[in-house]
Amino acid sequence: MTAPPPAAAPVVAADPSDEVREAAEERLAAFRRRVVLVPLDARGGLWTVGFGGLDWICAFSEEGTLARFAEARGEAAREWVFRRVIGARLLDEVVPALGFPCGVALDAAGPGGAVFPPLRGIVPDAAALDGEVAA
Repeated sequence: MTAPPPAAAPVVAADPSDEVREAAEERLAAFRRRVVLVPLDARGGLWTVGFGGLDWICAFSEEGTLARFAEARGEAAREWVFRRVIGARLLDEVVPALGFPCGVALDAAGPGGAVFPPLRGIVPDAAALDGEVAA
């Protein structure tokens, strides 16, 4: 008499939220390593926009994305002065120095855009809406 074949291991489907979380973490890590272009306002400060009750520093991956953003705003004719900044510096130094909750919007006018809100794991806890100050 032969033994029955071993039972196949159950197939466990990957949790879609794990995949989404992993993709978000990879996107954040890539942003932190990247040099981005941040437009300056009339006073020479970093240009921000208000949306959803927060201020957002606008950052662009290249001059072409900044140009598309300017065109979408109907402001392509004006000169857009910008500063090159490493993404990690924006999140770890600039956002906390502002003294108010502020996120970073990358490539706001493009299909590959992303937002990095002022939350723990993205900015230092002291600058996060859900961090030390909020507790």
